[in-house]
Amino acid sequence: MLPESDLPLRLIEERAFIDFLGPQDEPWLRVLLAEMARFEGRRRRELAERLSEPLPCEAPYFKRRAATRALLRLWRGASTGGATPPGPARPAAPRSAELRAELFAAAAASEAPTAFILDQTARQRGITPAALIEALFADLPGERPVRAPDPPPTPAEAALRTNLAIAQAVLMRASRVELRVEGGVRPIVRLAKLRGLLCTITDGDLGEPARPVLEISGPFSLFRHTLLYGRALAELLPHLAWCARFELRAACALRGRLAKVSVGSGDPIFPAAPPALFDSRLEERFAADIARLAPDWDVIREPEPVRAGATLIFPDFLLRHRIHPERRVLVEIVGFWTPQYLATKLEKLRQAELPPCVLCVDQDRACAPGDLPAGLPVVPFRRRVDAAAVLLQAERLTAGSGSKAA
Repeated sequence: MLPESDLPLRLIEERAFIDFLGPQDEPWLRVLLAEMARFEGRRRRELAERLSEPLPCEAPYFKRRAATRALLRLWRGASTGGATPPGPARPAAPRSAELRAELFAAAAASEAPTAFILDQTARQRGITPAALIEALFADLPGERPVRAPDPPPTPAEAALRTNLAIAQAVLMRASRVELRVEGGVRPIVRLAKLRGLLCTITDGDLGEPARPVLEISGPFSLFRHTLLYGRALAELLPHLAWCARFELRAACALRGRLAKVSVGSGDPIFPAAPPALFDSRLEERFAADIARLAPDWDVIREPEPVRAGATLIFPDFLLRHRIHPERRVLVEIVGFWTPQYLATKLEKLRQAELPPCVLCVDQDRACAPGDLPAGLPVVPFRRRVDAAAVLLQAERLTAGSGSKAA
């Protein structure tokens, strides 16, 4: 993560504003990338020494420092450790640690001149003395050869990657984080839980039923594992770019005081890889079957969460009639279940006055003996959800809605 001293920030009273890189920074970023390309194959320490010096053009100091560190991390990820890879007519170079052990042992056991020991060790290895010296410390971070990522980033991509690194470094110093998300909520909730973040999910303000709030403890509020926890929190940030809308507010320890920081939709940060459209092949086949059998119904994957009492429910699908949009049915594909669990779940949905819900249950995942609840909209399946049966339930549950609207 970037050190606090390299972050381009403006602190005004109790708020901190991030100076993100943008199109106006691309000219000097192009120069920076060209300088890094000149050091291809040379030692990392040489590149680091060059980048510690000013560029041959004007560049904002803190932005340049942040971009340099962010790009060096990208270059390190592309670099290969150890000695230079073997060529078509050149044998593989020895491992540096083995080479050092052999050379130092030979020097300790002999009073011969250093040049003689180098020459003798090189002959035994089948390499030249110059190659031996070059490979001797090639496994150390500063001695590893510079390798550019393939393909190298464009100036625009370099700006986005730097902005992401800046925002992540700020979050690493958070004591409290509040995240409001709309659209694509479930992948964010799933990732937060998968990374073990300490978070609670509420349904937001009464006027914002579709924007759940994730309240997350920041690493600066913990006594232990702050670095690992901070990295887990920072990993969440690039995935937010795929949400329809998000707003992240944090209280961060910056420049010796606690400041409020916000990052939201439209801020130029590098996004993570696009999330998978479906969690499983089962869901993908179901969506395709519904689209084929019912062209008048829209299939909406992972619709906005809905309130059910004090909790939020994240349905798998929403079926919405194209001509009569008031005809809406939630569809949830249930994993392991018991008959009592299904009855309780559907009763809770009814009490909350939500759109009717159809539960698709895997017959092979029943966790207790008993029959399916009679008269409830439950569609059993094995291996493949019966889309025709789901549509039949949807038509039955919304039969009166369209006629009333008409």
